[in-house]
Amino acid sequence: MSIYSSMPGDDHRLIITIVKKGVAGKVVNATKEAKIGGGTVFLGRGTANKKLYRQFFGIDYEPEKEIIFTLVEQEKLNAALEIILRETKLDQPGKGIAFVIRVREIIGQISMLNSQKKDGGLAMNASLKDCPVKFDLIVTIVNDGFAEDVIEAAKGAGAEGGTIIHGRGSGIHENAKLFGMTIQPEKEIVLTLVDTKKTQQILEAINEAVHLDKPNTGIAFVLDVEKAYGIHHLTK
Repeated sequence: MSIYSSMPGDDHRLIITIVKKGVAGKVVNATKEAKIGGGTVFLGRGTANKKLYRQFFGIDYEPEKEIIFTLVEQEKLNAALEIILRETKLDQPGKGIAFVIRVREIIGQISMLNSQKKDGGLAMNASLKDCPVKFDLIVTIVNDGFAEDVIEAAKGAGAEGGTIIHGRGSGIHENAKLFGMTIQPEKEIVLTLVDTKKTQQILEAINEAVHLDKPNTGIAFVLDVEKAYGIHHLTK
């Protein structure tokens, strides 16, 4: 099999951790030392009300955030979560959040594709009990300048807030297309963790605010969240 061939990824999970700036390095170093894997860190910003210093996702308002993507084998998931909890103190209010998404397919992760499976794994620690509320992750990609509209619409429909990541399209001087949407140089990606009961109404509110049903405006999609940690006020 070519090292570039894809394979089913059902035995892997993607952990997305959102923390205050300066914390991500400790998480990545700790997972590397434990031989669980490293991670990819993105810079983003929070969206809480600056005047009221409101909380979103249980994280105190801080304009700069770090978002960590950690891809792990299923058997190492609990160990990875234990490390993340230890380094970020997610069991305390206002420290951040982490949630787990099932991976459908993997390509290019040579070390993972060739890894040997081992029996066992760590038992789930009491501090990592599953969140009683079920969540979805809404990922919205819009042109630069529209992320705040997405956030405000989502809040108005019942979301607590979100995290904005800045990105860009595939070409600066060309009109490439993704899902029928023209890719422009500057993009904003909004991550919104929502109660599954509110997913549809929030999606409709986002669409109404930024007109995703029109060409070249953006795209939104929903991912199932398997586990969530660090969310306090939403689950009480």
